[in-house]
Amino acid sequence: MNLKTLTIQVIEIAKYAGKIIHDNIKNINSHNIETKGLNDFVTDIDKLCEQEIVKRLEKLLPDSGFITEEGTSEKIGKEYNWIIDPLDGTTNFIHGFFPCAVSIGLKQNDEIVLGVVYEVGLDESFYAWKNGGAWLNEKQIRVSKKSELKTALLATGFPYHDFKPLDKYIDLLKYLTKNTQGIRRLGSAATDMAYVACGRFDGFYEYNLKSYDVAAGIILVNEAGGKICDFRGGNDYLFGKEIVASNAGIFSEFSSVVKKYMND
Repeated sequence: MNLKTLTIQVIEIAKYAGKIIHDNIKNINSHNIETKGLNDFVTDIDKLCEQEIVKRLEKLLPDSGFITEEGTSEKIGKEYNWIIDPLDGTTNFIHGFFPCAVSIGLKQNDEIVLGVVYEVGLDESFYAWKNGGAWLNEKQIRVSKKSELKTALLATGFPYHDFKPLDKYIDLLKYLTKNTQGIRRLGSAATDMAYVACGRFDGFYEYNLKSYDVAAGIILVNEAGGKICDFRGGNDYLFGKEIVASNAGIFSEFSSVVKKYMND
């Protein structure tokens, strides 16, 4: 398999879905929105994009399976499985606000070998494949070179339905607010990780994430020279619902702080 060629094909699929999102962001109303849970929404556009993505990816790798946010396909591949978020940032979308992103990752056995994040608002394609580097619109990208947490700009996501770790999270937020150059909350984890990969953010952390939120971002950050762990400093970040990602320079300090506050 030529992963570079496959990645280029996946970019076009992500852009196709992105155009659907862009063309409809001003047309969403209450009739298009369903509630899956507390502050957890899905729209007709989420479902349409996912159906179109799955249909096109099936043609690229007929034996592959899918892990999808909206359950369009339950097919499980023996070796290859696509992990798809058709519209990361649905709450942003229903309010007519960017960023919104299409996120597509390809898992070969237990490893993510390809990832594409297409951010719709700025028409930016972030992509990476195993041993091929990370890229933004045909230009290679790298994580930032910051070496101290106090000089870092971080991103996170605020909890919206699982509030059990909220007190720990707020304590961590207080510490990082006082000991970094700032914290941002964009509302799209896929975009946050892409921004770590290209150096706009120095680090990102969040809990209660799903595999489709982070799959593409994982290989973007890794191929851009960054590092990733879960809140305990381990490797359970694809399906473990929590992630810390940053450049190499602040990773030890950053991950240690997250571990201290979120596991005490």
